[in-house]
Amino acid sequence: MSKQHPNEVLYGDGSKRFPALAACEHYAGNEKLITKALALQVEMSTQAGPVFDLTCDCEDGAATGREREHAEMVADLINSDANKFNRVGVRIHDLSHPHWRQDIDILISRAGERIAYIVLPKPERAADVLTQIGIIDAARARYGVRREIPVHVLIETHGALRDAWQIAALPHVESIDFGIMDFVSSHHGAVPGSAMVSPGQFSHPLMARAKTEISAAALANHVVPAHNVTTEIRDPQVVADDAKRARKEFGFLRMWSIHPNQIRPIVEAMQPDYSEVDMASAIICAAQDADWGPIQHAGKLHDRASFRYYWELLQRAHATGMVLPEQAQQRFFSI
Repeated sequence: MSKQHPNEVLYGDGSKRFPALAACEHYAGNEKLITKALALQVEMSTQAGPVFDLTCDCEDGAATGREREHAEMVADLINSDANKFNRVGVRIHDLSHPHWRQDIDILISRAGERIAYIVLPKPERAADVLTQIGIIDAARARYGVRREIPVHVLIETHGALRDAWQIAALPHVESIDFGIMDFVSSHHGAVPGSAMVSPGQFSHPLMARAKTEISAAALANHVVPAHNVTTEIRDPQVVADDAKRARKEFGFLRMWSIHPNQIRPIVEAMQPDYSEVDMASAIICAAQDADWGPIQHAGKLHDRASFRYYWELLQRAHATGMVLPEQAQQRFFSI
């Protein structure tokens, strides 16, 4: 009887595999906060690895006139022993800033083998993203970095929202993220500041439209939709409620954190329901036992279409640190 792993059989038709990213992306801007976040990444890790990715901020984190030093510091931390999991990415400057090419050159020349992803902020159109991807690929070639470096794109302008579907389909893109603060500001006061926070960020029609479009574009192109920040840093319930709404109402699978207090509520809110995880385990194990042919479970027929759904659900549960049913853990996730 074949015991092929789901990854070997469920994507054999050439379909793009959905990225298995952590449910939380934590931002840190200076050396002190980045160092603390690296330690927290280890402290909160599970058998599956880190429960959050760390993004070092070269855009808002670098002091004016010290952009080079900041990028070099970030690259050195990515290369350090403190980076235990190689799940540290970087947000660079936007296309209008004079230092964005320098950011790429420094990061790839110093840390190209270990950088997890590069975040591209404030594009106005898909062509802007493609320009920066081209420079990243040129730097990889120049410094002999053969591995693909994934790209995450911030949708925070009207033009980027208009081109969201094109952006999500570009090479190397594995996530598109909603930058709500800049997006609200770009409406010239026509959208109230209350649309930056709950409940307005979910109920205002223009915000709901933007979130729906970003999530739909991402999921249709097999990339991860990442939700915007919550500015509340003292009340974890507010953070958890925002993450739950983002996940259940808009289909987001990842969310930004801007304070360590936000990480655990986001991760827990993004976890699948355990009852569905338990069912996914039973279905995928039975499918493997049936050599990936059609099966029946609880009176319902399942084939490879539903197998992909339940397999990706199991991967998402694993990535968020959930304790999986023993047979699924042993078959698919044991090291």
